Amino acid sequence: AYKPRTSPYSFQGLKKSGLEIMRKVADEFDMMVVTELLDLSALEEVSQYADILQVGTRNMHNYHLLRALGKQKLPVLLKRGFSATVEEWLLAAEHILLGGNDMVILCERGIRTFEPATRNTLDLSAVALAKQLSHLPVIVDPSQGTGDSRLITPLSLAAMAVGADGLMVETHNDPSHALSDGQQSLNFGQFEELLTGLRKISQLDSRPFDFDSKSVKFTS
Repeated sequence: AYKPRTSPYSFQGLKKSGLEIMRKVADEFDMMVVTELLDLSALEEVSQYADILQVGTRNMHNYHLLRALGKQKLPVLLKRGFSATVEEWLLAAEHILLGGNDMVILCERGIRTFEPATRNTLDLSAVALAKQLSHLPVIVDPSQGTGDSRLITPLSLAAMAVGADGLMVETHNDPSHALSDGQQSLNFGQFEELLTGLRKISQLDSRPFDFDSKSVKFTS
């Protein structure tokens, strides 16, 4: 709905109409809406449609925004900054928690390194470490983390193996004609193959594999 872009000429999202579309689809299929909040001026509008507020990589260091979200009653999905250390990531979460909102989900989405072969370097070691250092759920975004649809499935499987609590995977019925990020989106057939692989790994894991959209739980 609201998408921050490096280039001002790139697709910026559908704004309020995008929120309305997501809410309509979510209600029809009993799903939850997770969408990015760019700044506090949009908080009231986005909160009317979203079940979970997402803080993007560029706003992880926006402590004014984080403290305001600490006073909200909606869960917050906090993406790691693209140049942030694990400590900075966890301290950003603390800004939200100290406001009284203990419903925080951490999301590893790749960091900027010297490697140009992928969009970012997906840091799965940070996932395992965050699970050790924090009680918060940790999910992984292999789409942003690699920028390459061919890498999403193997890194999704690896994320589950290191203990990730969930995945954020971009899908599209026709990625080659997507308005945004088509190169890092799975088509529906590829997504089904990914789910099959995840189910196989779950058989080796003590955690159940459950795609109930209402199963998000928080413990403190």
